[in-house]
Formats: sequence, C-alpha cells, structure tokens
Amino acid sequence: MRLSEMNRDQLLAFKSEVEKEYNEFAARKLSLDMSRGKPCAQQLDLCNDMLAIPNIELMKTAAGMDTRNYGCLDGIPEAKALFAEILGVEDDEVFIGGNSSLSLMFGTVARNMSHGVLGGKPWCQGKVKFLCPSPGYDRHFAICEFFGIEMIPVKMGENGPDMDFIEQMVSTDSSVKGIWCVPMYSNPEGTTYSDETVKRFAALKPAAEDFRIFWDNAYCIHHLTDTPDTLLNIMDECKKNGNENMVYIYASTSKVSFPGSGIAALATSKENLAAIKKEVAVETIGYDKINQLRHVKYFENIEGVKAHMLKHRAILEPKFEAVDRALSQMNSELDICSWHKPNGGYFVSFHSMPGCAKRIWELCKNAGVVLTNAGATYPYGKDPLDSNIRIAPSFPPIEELETALELFCICVKLASAEKLLEQAK
Repeated sequence: MRLSEMNRDQLLAFKSEVEKEYNEFAARKLSLDMSRGKPCAQQLDLCNDMLAIPNIELMKTAAGMDTRNYGCLDGIPEAKALFAEILGVEDDEVFIGGNSSLSLMFGTVARNMSHGVLGGKPWCQGKVKFLCPSPGYDRHFAICEFFGIEMIPVKMGENGPDMDFIEQMVSTDSSVKGIWCVPMYSNPEGTTYSDETVKRFAALKPAAEDFRIFWDNAYCIHHLTDTPDTLLNIMDECKKNGNENMVYIYASTSKVSFPGSGIAALATSKENLAAIKKEVAVETIGYDKINQLRHVKYFENIEGVKAHMLKHRAILEPKFEAVDRALSQMNSELDICSWHKPNGGYFVSFHSMPGCAKRIWELCKNAGVVLTNAGATYPYGKDPLDSNIRIAPSFPPIEELETALELFCICVKLASAEKLLEQAK
C-alpha cells in the first residue's frame, strides 16, 4: 500500500513499527561514513605498484629533462599528451597542475577576481554572479561563497541544466561571469549532458566578454556499465562557434590513482593558457614533475587508463547495485522517493518527499550513519524542497554499505510517515 494512501491509524501503526526498527539500529551504536565520494582502500591498492617504480626511471623525460629540477611550469610533455587523450584536446591546450583539480578551479576564479580575464577588468571591481546547476557539487558552491560571488540556481533535467534559462541569463546580464558544470555523470545526479545541451553551451553569446564555462569533467572515464554514456567534445564545439576562449576544462587522477597524490589538468584555448601561465609563474616555478612522470610510466596511454578503470568498476559496480536494490525494495509499494541509477560517476542522487531530507539526515546521524549534509547540493545549502540527499557508496566495504543502506531506508520511511502525519493534522 502506498504510504500516501494510508489513513491516520494506518500511518500511526506503520510509524510505530518503523520506530522499533530504528531504535534497534540506534542501540547498535554504528559508526559508518557515506559523507564523501572517497575511493575505498581496495581501490587505492590498485595503484600501489606505481610507488614501486624505481626512482631512477623517474628522473628524465623522453626529451632529457631532469624532472627533479625547476622548470616546465605547465607540465611535462608526456603528462600533457596523456590528458589531451583523456579530454579530447590538443597537447598545447593542456596545463598540468598539482594533485587537485579543485585547486586549479579555485586558482582560476581567484586570478579572474583579482586580475580579470585576458587583460580585462578584474571581476572584483563589479557585481559577479555564477550560474549553478542544482543539485550540484558543494565544493563549487563553496568557492563562490569564499569570494562573495552571488549564486543563481539552475534546474537540472535529464539532458543537463535548463538551457533556456542559461541562455537568457548569460545573454542579458553582464554580471554573470561563469557557470559550474559537471557534464558527465554529474555530481550528484549522475546526468550526462546531451549533445544538444553541449552545442547550446558552445554557442552561447554572453553579454560579458569575460564569461567563462567551468567544465569540471571529473568523471569522464568513470564508467559503471558496458553501455557508458557519451559526451560531446565541448572544445571542438566551441571552436566551431569561435568561442574557444569561453571554456575551462578540468580533470584529475584523484579517483584514478591516489586522491592525495595524483595529478590534475586544465585544458583551455591557447590564448587563455598563455595568460594563465604568465599568472601562475608568479605563484610557482613548477609542480611535481616526478609524480607526473610516474603516472605516465604507470598508465602509458589512454588505453592503459581505460584498462585500469575497469578494475575500479569491478569494485564500485556492486556497491551501486546495492544502493539501487535497497531503495527499490523499500520503495516498491510505499512510493515515497525517487533516485537516478547512474551509468558512471561516484554518487546516487536521492529525492525524498518534500520536507523530509533534513529529518532523514538527522535520523541517520543519530543512529551512526554520516551522510553529506541535506541541502549541501544547492547554493548556500538551501534545498528549496528539502528533498535531496547525495548518497556516496564508494568508501564503505560492501557489508558496511548494506548495513548503512538498511538504516537509511528505515530513516526514509520514518521521516516520510512523520511528514504525512503532520500534514494530516
């Protein structure tokens, strides 16, 4: 029987039964973590052999550059070539940074705020707004909050963000300087932008000449099925429209090798890249080239990366299946939630009945399961429906994950019953 069809007495009986289950879980004093999309220890072990590569092999590039020394600000040629393959761009359109693509994004915003884009007016000298597809990535939103950038939510759909709204805002408001995008297996919805969506992004006609698309392609090789999504190449599409300066593309090996010791890349137009190199040269003489060469020697090329990602899939796919199975079993008759089963990425985006997400989060926390804060997937942490919760199944061992999911489903049922009883008053 659907929960919404129960009368008050039936809801009270249902709530009493679920509370009993919840109290039994609370008494177990669990301590389980599904708060972030961290690789598990088994995934981290996949690259342990990288650390065993003899150091003598990591000293010089093919051209004879000694990677132990200063220089090569934008990365060694071998690393640039590897990321060019991954992102579908030219080698000379790639900048290799440290271990974090988030750091590259933060740095890009910081430099644009203080010194402008391509010699233009610094963003900080006027009103700055960013469009934020939502639900979205909380760390993108945190960058905007840090710099005092006004965030404008953009509704997500099955083909990506609402392009009618984006086109209107970008073309009419010169204070709109950027938009955050996770175009493939988006965080947290798991959505991949359609070809039409990518083409419309590439054809934007901004009122602000210094408008930029922050294209965080973090999950472009993180597939979970034999029929993965495909994403149109935005750099190619931008070039067709004479808009190659409009996009910054980011990626890293954070969930490929080691999150704390990987390598990150920024791909953009040659003109953008020349300006970025000039600015970054004030900050550093060069990043860790030994680590760049270590990664190249380990993966060799895009085929080596793809083969490695199949090993990640073998670990992650059963965990995503566990999430879908638990939610399906819980919801089959009650009809109290929805979620998207993604073909890749790191998250499952769960939508409860309106007004229940914070209560579900609270119930889980009190019983020993930590989730990403309810509301975190929206700008300023404000989910207008109080409905979305990001489930991150990667980190716990499968047995702990199944336990956490069992409790999560109990919390969903309890919070939903409470909400319906409240509405029935």
